[in-house]
Amino acid sequence: MQWRIATSGRGLYPLDGRVASWLRENAALAGWVQVFLPHTSAGLILQENADPDVQRDLLDFLGRLVPDGDPRYRHRNEGPDDMAAHIRTVLTQNSLSIPVRDGVLQLGTWQGLYLIEHRQQAQQRHLWVGFTGHCAQR
Repeated sequence: MQWRIATSGRGLYPLDGRVASWLRENAALAGWVQVFLPHTSAGLILQENADPDVQRDLLDFLGRLVPDGDPRYRHRNEGPDDMAAHIRTVLTQNSLSIPVRDGVLQLGTWQGLYLIEHRQQAQQRHLWVGFTGHCAQR
């Protein structure tokens, strides 16, 4: 299944609710859900979902670690955040597999699945989602 995810710029966009709904719609019981993001300036992460300060601190840290507009970057075809977004993507992930048991994502108590947008401007992202395992008979 391919989904389109509209972002409004740099930030974290929760995906676990949408994935959980999709698993219910498909009567998934036990197995693995796979998510793949075919982009070089956004990523996927599992991160704290309870305290929004964690997400802000993470974005601030990435900004200090990989600043936009560093004069040492050669690649800047799409603006000052272009190469920084590519580097930040290398530090995150483009695919994840998450176990499913009794139809439920087996995330930790405070874990959430997020698309992390590394570009400052709004983007249209595509996400591939698949499930391998056992489904209830319909």
